[in-house]
Amino acid sequence: MKRIAVLGATGSIGVNSLNVAAQLPDDFRITAMTTHKQPELLLQQAQQFRPEVVAVTGTVVSDETRRAFQRLHIHVLQGPEAILEISRNASYDLLLNAVVGAIGFLPTLAAVDRGKHIALANKETMVIGGALVNRAAQQKQVHIVPIDSEHSAIFQCLWGESAQDIEALLLTGSGGPFRTWPKEEFSGITRAQALKHPNWSMGPKITIDSATMMNKALEIIEAHWLFHTPAEKIRVVVHPQSVIHSMVLFADGSIKAQLGLPDMRVPIQVAMTWPERRPAPWPRLEFDRLLTLTFEPPDPEKFRSLALAYEALASAGTAPAVLNAANEAAVQLFLEEKIAFTRITALVEEALQLHANAADPSAAELLAADAWARQFVQQQCQV
Repeated sequence: MKRIAVLGATGSIGVNSLNVAAQLPDDFRITAMTTHKQPELLLQQAQQFRPEVVAVTGTVVSDETRRAFQRLHIHVLQGPEAILEISRNASYDLLLNAVVGAIGFLPTLAAVDRGKHIALANKETMVIGGALVNRAAQQKQVHIVPIDSEHSAIFQCLWGESAQDIEALLLTGSGGPFRTWPKEEFSGITRAQALKHPNWSMGPKITIDSATMMNKALEIIEAHWLFHTPAEKIRVVVHPQSVIHSMVLFADGSIKAQLGLPDMRVPIQVAMTWPERRPAPWPRLEFDRLLTLTFEPPDPEKFRSLALAYEALASAGTAPAVLNAANEAAVQLFLEEKIAFTRITALVEEALQLHANAADPSAAELLAADAWARQFVQQQCQV
């Protein structure tokens, strides 16, 4: 039985991960769980899965909720560092990192340093410190299996293949809710409009990233590190139906694609059961029904974020960390309705231009660059 620590258990990926675990009770035991601000939901989950320890990082746990955990003989950690304590000290075989944002970086690195395998939904881990994480993973012989539907698709397409045969990784994306909108209308996009994703149900930050296509920008950087592939071999293809989750073009002209309904339980289960597959009851893609798949290139004028990803990779060092942190800070300001939609990417670009890049950075230097970018965005917006 595989012991799993779920970071971000109350978020979309975390909830779906527990759904997968519940379907395969003989394969998995949940030993640790975390939440940021939903301790009551975490308690409900704990009543079902009975972990040894839980962590609440962003709010105070009421005395009543704490006593309820104690009656279940579950140890409760609290505070911003609690998630890192889980990663460093809890008992688990697989760390499933489903938190959103830069907070996921150090817990992943800590787990790798312990020699623990990783199921990774936190794309920021590899964006911020992909070189550091890869070096540690190689030293500790740790496997990092992606959960993001796009990277899981590529991961599956590469089973049994050789890296030298890759001609290109083709990351697909829906294009978000504003794919067909004229660029002139982008400045008037509201929070409510940007939070309406056409295909996926996700948290607010990731949904806004999809609307700016910054999610694809981050995925370009993540794919570079996950698959040890040069940036020039990573392309983005807009695929509005979200049926093909990504593809690999090989040197002989062959293309492998991973298809399925937009259901995150599929890539989650792949990551949890790897290197094996398990049967699952999820709905299937029905080819006997009307099915149309279309593709188009992304519009670089509307979605400047994609070019910024390639620029950050070319600069290397702390540049990707700055891109990520500036975006997180700007998205939060947009969600608080303090800046316009078009200002998000503009602030990221300004941060990249003005940041003093550090080559081959340590974890401390990466976190310092992260902090600088957040402060820069706040100052620019006079918040």
